[in-house]
Amino acid sequence: MSGGRFSLCQGLPTDSMVGSPSLLWLVAMTTSLVSKAQILTPQDYEEEDDEAVTTLSVAVPCDYDRCRHLQVSCKELQKVGPVACLCPGLTREDQQPDPPRLGEVQILVEEGCAVVHWCAPFSPVNHYWLLLWEGNGAPHKSGPLNATVRRAELKGLKPGGSYVLCVVAANDAGESQVPGADVEGPENWAEPSFGPCRKLIMPPRPFTLAHAAVGVGTALALLSCAALVWHFCLRERWGCPRRQGTTQDSEAL
Repeated sequence: MSGGRFSLCQGLPTDSMVGSPSLLWLVAMTTSLVSKAQILTPQDYEEEDDEAVTTLSVAVPCDYDRCRHLQVSCKELQKVGPVACLCPGLTREDQQPDPPRLGEVQILVEEGCAVVHWCAPFSPVNHYWLLLWEGNGAPHKSGPLNATVRRAELKGLKPGGSYVLCVVAANDAGESQVPGADVEGPENWAEPSFGPCRKLIMPPRPFTLAHAAVGVGTALALLSCAALVWHFCLRERWGCPRRQGTTQDSEAL
């Protein structure tokens, strides 16, 4: 070195490195990105995994409606998702089921039938059946219905007839109780309508009412005709001599 001057290493000129705007912008952006970058540690990964497991393990109520027709059992619904859903509380399987609740009964007068709906009890059920009383004596029992069934159709109901209908649930431990089963005849049955039984009264068919109206009208017309004939007969019997007598008196005058 001489005259207070020193030499730089071989490479890029100093003035080109410092004075290049593109290079300065690149250095500034790199520094900014490095300062903002977040370094993930193994502990951070474990926390994210815990959050994912917690989110998946949250159980929700099952899509189970005990009044829905062809409703699959809640135990079967629990097997569908990755996490078992929540079922409503049920009685034990070694206990006889609670009575179902009889719902809407739609009466079809012209067909002579009724469509019955009911809701399952909060008990394990294997199958259902229906009991129908008509007058005194033993009830008519339907065949077994699947545990998913909530609707059935009763046929052969007589117009103007009175019946008592009950729905019974059964499992391996027994069957549900039927209130008022020892009552003789539907006329003496007075149980509440929100239980497993209900009293049905079939209205008369519409054409029966029409025939009755036609019959009453015909009878009134015949009665009117008979009254008119009787009236004219009385006039012919008692009115004619009076007319003859009046004519003779007028001639004598």
